[in-house]
Amino acid sequence: MKSFRTEIISVGTELLLGQIANTDAQDISSMLSEIGIDVYYHTVVGDNPDRLRSCIETAKNRADIIITTGGLGPTYDDLTKQIIANCFNLPLVENKSERKFLYDYITNVHSEISENNYQQSLLPEGSTVFHNLWGTAPGCAFRKEGKIIIMIPGPPREANNMFKTYALPYLASLSDNVIVSHEVRIFGTSESELDDLLRTDMSSMTNPTMAPYAKEADCFLRITAKADTKEKAEELIKPVLIDTVQKIGDTVYGIDVHNLETRVYQLLSEKQMTFSSAESCTGGDIARRFTDIPGASQLFLGGVITYTDDTKEKLLGISSELISEKSAVSEEVARQMAQKVRALTGSDIGVSVTGVAGPANDGLHEVGTVFTAISANDICKVIKLNLGKERNRAYIRRASGNFVFDMIRRYLTGLPIVNVFKNVDYLLYRDLLS
Repeated sequence: MKSFRTEIISVGTELLLGQIANTDAQDISSMLSEIGIDVYYHTVVGDNPDRLRSCIETAKNRADIIITTGGLGPTYDDLTKQIIANCFNLPLVENKSERKFLYDYITNVHSEISENNYQQSLLPEGSTVFHNLWGTAPGCAFRKEGKIIIMIPGPPREANNMFKTYALPYLASLSDNVIVSHEVRIFGTSESELDDLLRTDMSSMTNPTMAPYAKEADCFLRITAKADTKEKAEELIKPVLIDTVQKIGDTVYGIDVHNLETRVYQLLSEKQMTFSSAESCTGGDIARRFTDIPGASQLFLGGVITYTDDTKEKLLGISSELISEKSAVSEEVARQMAQKVRALTGSDIGVSVTGVAGPANDGLHEVGTVFTAISANDICKVIKLNLGKERNRAYIRRASGNFVFDMIRRYLTGLPIVNVFKNVDYLLYRDLLS
């Protein structure tokens, strides 16, 4: 597929008023990047015909693909189709199949259907129809004046599913090429460090291409290739993938895995081992993240949330004297939490986390001070993290959980369990949770 300039126009006054977030543009941009299509512009416009017309005319002059979300419903201010059809000199034609669907759908719930509902079945002449399996308003696509126009409804569930189900295959059908992408998932090397390390490679690449992305306290590289066949695209990617992983080193935790907990799930499954957790400042987030994975019950034997000094003593048997002497946020308490939860559950591995997530400090430690520990038959290690007092509570909890999962990963793969945070200025990460 050639390099298309793409613009996403999100229609809805509620977006401008801040009543809802514009997640449609974010989701669609992410899906387009996976097939190698770059988005050049995001535009948001209210339900005003003149301003919407101006946005469409601007997009015609600067984009090859125009994607709109919203404005396809039955109300008087749903004008996207009418304005776009007018801008491209196309009549709106009623789609009989969509009209029948609307009648059946609405009269199944209500005794009658109002005439304005049928405007949803009007589509620009010659359009490819995207039937809405998640609502009522259909989407559509057409080509005119050298442009590709795609219209989908605004509600996020409808927009996301319709774009994935219909629009992506529609765009792929316009090309003779096959696009293949692989993601290199990384924890412990920042986006800025990746840029320094791989800048020369990335700037000189045309096919495959490679780009870094920041995530929630970790990051990834996406390597994308285009070729006549999937096999040829894979052949183009393979040497680049091997070279890139070698350059980055052991902070690469997986290829095409969604997150660290998924990688830990894979490793525990391979080795037929189990783990358990004792959590303080993360409040059970480690257990929640892992048990979001189907089949986790075979590998995760349980966890305890010992959020207070008292519960650390009552549930895990950590002495009040130790807590009083060393404080709950300490190497000694973290070690005992991991050891005792492992003994309590009978798991192969016990992990723990205790720290100060903020916004206030505990009088002894700065916000962002966290101790994590791992206990197994042949190891018991505690690492102190300084995540930065500038960081918000959500980031500190997320980063702490990532570090615990990375400790398990390193243990299961025979890598040294080190404080990767010492080697990374995490303030250079884009904090998506701020």
